[in-house]
Amino acid sequence: MATSARADKQIAHDRRRAGEIALSDFAEYVEQQQKLRRPGGTAASDAAEDHDELDIIESLGLADDLQPNSALKDLLLGPREENGPQLRELLLSRIKEGRGETLFEVGMDNNNAESMEFTKEEYERAIQAVKTAAAEIRAAVTVLITSNLGVDGEKPTDGKGVTSTVLIRQKPESLEGLLEIRVAVVGNVDAGKSTMLGVLTKNTLDDGRGRTRVNLFRHKHEIESGRTSSVGINPLLSAPKFPSHSFIGMEILGYDAESKIVGSNDPGRKLKWDEIGNRSAKVISFTDLAGHERYLRTTVFGLLGTSPDYVMLMVAANNGLIGMSREHLGIALALNVPVLVVITKIDICPPQILKQTVDQITKILKSPGARKIPIFIKNKTDVVNTAKQFVSERICPVFQVSNVTGEGLDYIRIFLNILPFHGKFDTNTSFEFHVNDCFSVPFVGTVVSGVVKSGVIHAGDPILIGPDSLGNFITTSIRSIERKRIAVPVCSAGQSASFALKKVRRREVRKGMVVLPRTDNPPKAHQRFVAEVLILSHATTIKPKYQAMLHVGPVSQTCRIIDINKDLMRTGDRATVAFEFCQRPEFLCTGDKLLFREGRTKGLGIVKSLGYDANTPLERDEKGKSKGS
Repeated sequence: MATSARADKQIAHDRRRAGEIALSDFAEYVEQQQKLRRPGGTAASDAAEDHDELDIIESLGLADDLQPNSALKDLLLGPREENGPQLRELLLSRIKEGRGETLFEVGMDNNNAESMEFTKEEYERAIQAVKTAAAEIRAAVTVLITSNLGVDGEKPTDGKGVTSTVLIRQKPESLEGLLEIRVAVVGNVDAGKSTMLGVLTKNTLDDGRGRTRVNLFRHKHEIESGRTSSVGINPLLSAPKFPSHSFIGMEILGYDAESKIVGSNDPGRKLKWDEIGNRSAKVISFTDLAGHERYLRTTVFGLLGTSPDYVMLMVAANNGLIGMSREHLGIALALNVPVLVVITKIDICPPQILKQTVDQITKILKSPGARKIPIFIKNKTDVVNTAKQFVSERICPVFQVSNVTGEGLDYIRIFLNILPFHGKFDTNTSFEFHVNDCFSVPFVGTVVSGVVKSGVIHAGDPILIGPDSLGNFITTSIRSIERKRIAVPVCSAGQSASFALKKVRRREVRKGMVVLPRTDNPPKAHQRFVAEVLILSHATTIKPKYQAMLHVGPVSQTCRIIDINKDLMRTGDRATVAFEFCQRPEFLCTGDKLLFREGRTKGLGIVKSLGYDANTPLERDEKGKSKGS
């Protein structure tokens, strides 16, 4: 019996290991295939942006064959009358690339990372030239870290090689240009998610008994249980003109052009969203997701439907990575979203237990399924250097904080301030908007909220919204648009927004619908589709007629498998599968990510084709794989 139990345990371990190894490769494949979602869209636009950037570099005399180190040095130290316009254009192009902000190395060559060997006097001239050029384009310069300058307790070496990393941020001319970073906050029950958001957004410390988190709860049962269980904000509680509440992000944290947190001068007063939006140049929109297992569907919806740029995984120092924390981390890895880990409650955790938690997190992040490089943040230099490289999915910063004493919180605030825009959105393709929530607002009518996936939309534009239970789309128009509870005339790809619709009843719209422009060729919803999937975990085997909950963006619906190009699937297997929605057709696009789950079963996939004809089943070769896959 003992031998049999050990054998079963070894088989289960091997299957889990196979799923972990297959996940990393498949996640990268999904990212590559997503470029096909809109032919001529993302990949083409990326190429065009690279080409434009090269043109700018060449026009400024910074091409490789013109010794960029000396050319950039001349721009910083040369006569302002001659080099000022060129330096201004260089900064403007970098700011445009970063959607309103950029990190700039003063005294370092950006191409080969070699020092320009500035003396202290030369550095002062260079930083003043950068500040002057930035002021001419309505931008502010914030010095983040310096080297060899002799400040902040640092001793200069030989008087040369002075460098600094500065953040240049432009004040947007209007709210349409406001930079928004969406961060999904996940973790197990009692990991401190709501408390952390309360401390960050209200700029106050917790009393150790959850005082700051109570202000984030929106329902009576949440206050009584102390657990978040919903996504979105009730318009009757927030009472805006119409729900820009409808951003799924529960709380926002604003930074102005000078990198200062936008807050109230009165400690007892909390700023409204529209006040924060009007005074900010960058906004971090937090989605506080549920940590209890019974609300996993809500959490998965938040991770897929809100299109987060980053995931903040909260881990209690005295508990470690347990329960739903592992599940949330696995979903974030499957979706290939960059993850930062925050270890909370270090003020009440014994040192030996904290060390066990740190060792556990390190081991899991380095495992074959995650393949992350944990970077433990210990000082401001670590914060800046990690934030600069965080666009790489291989890096995972780890913070250790206390919401009671405030230890480590400043590092998180600096990190969020520097955090670069990560989303891949295209404003040049046709408009597409995913509905995350619906409301009926008095004197306004039906309002839908969500994320603009592509294109640009203006108030008053004619649109189609659907599909309904029969797969049809409703013709209407946009009455008005709001972002951060402020009316705007237009919104574009990558932004969260709320639309007030004309002559549409609340019962006619639902989560998971899509808003599209009105065209001569009406869109089509599909009941069946074909996807390439990877089984991340399953106890036995999966065959046709198997049912699971399927998540595609904001769409959450039960699906059944109607065909597989193999006899069966196990953990770690990759196959082409035909799915059928059990309730109603949905609007999908080729290249959409999907996640399906049922109990402990999890699978990741990507939509390969729309529609499926039962008379022409999926083809197989003698090895059980579809031809051409």
